[in-house]
Amino acid sequence: MNYLFSVVLVVHILAALGIIGLVLIQHGKGADMGAAFGSGASGSLFGATGSANFLSRTTAILAIVFFSTSLALAYLASAKPKNSGSVMREAVQSAPASAPNGAPAVVGGDAAAAAADAGVGSKAKDIPK
Repeated sequence: MNYLFSVVLVVHILAALGIIGLVLIQHGKGADMGAAFGSGASGSLFGATGSANFLSRTTAILAIVFFSTSLALAYLASAKPKNSGSVMREAVQSAPASAPNGAPAVVGGDAAAAAADAGVGSKAKDIPK
């Protein structure tokens, strides 16, 4: 599962960097007017309008990859087990808790006998000496 998470994370980061690069390369809507007055866009690799279509389609595909990897990463992160495997955390959870009055916790015996042994419920310890 950790291997799959790493692969999806790498694809996610590459898609994000690709989107950033393609958005920075693209021209805005106002750049078409400058191209009409001889800025040299018609002599480019894809032609005057071919580059806009190619870049916008590639950006759309990378956006779909980015959103799908975002959903996959969210699913994989929520599907991980909840405990971290810490020895100390398991030791704290398995230790018996003490009773609120300072009496020892009863793990499997008679609660009334343990309370009588500890003096819980008796008025004898409330009387000052």
